Amino acid sequence: MKILGIDPGIGRTGYALLEQTGNQIVMKECGCITTTIGDAEYHRLLEIKNDLTALIKKMRPDAVCIESLFFAANAKTAMSVGQARGVILVTAAEHKLKIIEVTPLQVKISATGYGKADKRQVQTMIGKLLKLKKIPKPDDAADACAIAWAGIGR
Repeated sequence: MKILGIDPGIGRTGYALLEQTGNQIVMKECGCITTTIGDAEYHRLLEIKNDLTALIKKMRPDAVCIESLFFAANAKTAMSVGQARGVILVTAAEHKLKIIEVTPLQVKISATGYGKADKRQVQTMIGKLLKLKKIPKPDDAADACAIAWAGIGR
């Protein structure tokens, strides 16, 4: 099974493709979709859709795992992330992919066994679980690895 983990964002959307064969889980690719600061928001959302479509066609995942919305102190940031998340969900649905939604708590518990783990602890454990030589950069790509990991077996 191939699962595409996605950490939604308007400026940077992290992605990671994990492949599970039996009990072995391997990271095949990770990175970020980056949009142009200063462009109209609808152009940035279209850029996310187009780049994600290209990734889906190239990677051919069986499922997409995306982090569910969290409550942010900044309403503007929450709105932008929500809009990016909507574009991602629609794009996955257009490609008839299974969609798995996980909460930030589920991601932390899946990676570390501890629901109050901080970002660094989650990233360190994902690096160990996937036997990576170094933690993926930027953080959005590493977070996408953890999101994909949380979606395995769901």
